[in-house]
Amino acid sequence: MAKRGKKYLQALKLLDPNKVYSLDEAIAKLKEVANVTQRKFDETTEIAFRLGVDPKYADQMVRGSVVLPHGLGKEQKVLVIAQGEKLKEAEDAGADYAGGEELINKIANENWIDFDIVIATPDMMPKLAKLGKILGPRGLMPNPKVGTVTTDVKKAVTEAKKGRVEFKVDKTGNLHVPVGKISFDNEKLRENILAVIDAVVKAKPTGAKGQYIRNVVLKTTMSPSVKLDLKSLETKAA
Repeated sequence: MAKRGKKYLQALKLLDPNKVYSLDEAIAKLKEVANVTQRKFDETTEIAFRLGVDPKYADQMVRGSVVLPHGLGKEQKVLVIAQGEKLKEAEDAGADYAGGEELINKIANENWIDFDIVIATPDMMPKLAKLGKILGPRGLMPNPKVGTVTTDVKKAVTEAKKGRVEFKVDKTGNLHVPVGKISFDNEKLRENILAVIDAVVKAKPTGAKGQYIRNVVLKTTMSPSVKLDLKSLETKAA
């Protein structure tokens, strides 16, 4: 078992391991932990789900995206792979990088990955295929299911800049989604979290049997997890 640091152990003392917290209580607890541990950076707050799915079956895969009402608290660098008039559309919408085969080759030859989101038009996807081994493991490969393969480049770039996050269940049935920074005020965090919960509920696959959401926790980059009360979340997400 990994040895825990002094601040982590200090944070543990603030949490009741036998309690499930309401969303508002959990946010308040994480704020309390942050005030006590005083990390030297603005920690990312994350919600994690344990889902009742087996992703090895196609009809139990959970994947989607959501635009956070208050963003992630950091600038998202957006790369658009397109050609013709779609390049100007991307630039006008605020894309950080926009290009065609020259940028595909730059990624392939230089392992260039100075971006957070890749958006591509459908006609460029065959040319992007060779980047699967570079972009895929980093979760950067464009996908129509999350809106990053599209002809509406303006909308995709605008949403990405506002704070759209993608989510995908891992092979163990867990799902982790960032919801902002711990420095956000409580209401902003709450609204971002509820947006994610709503998106995950709506992404329930047809093959999911029994209880879909089995466990939910809230945490920051370096804090212990705070277990959330599922019943209160169901009410808020409804």
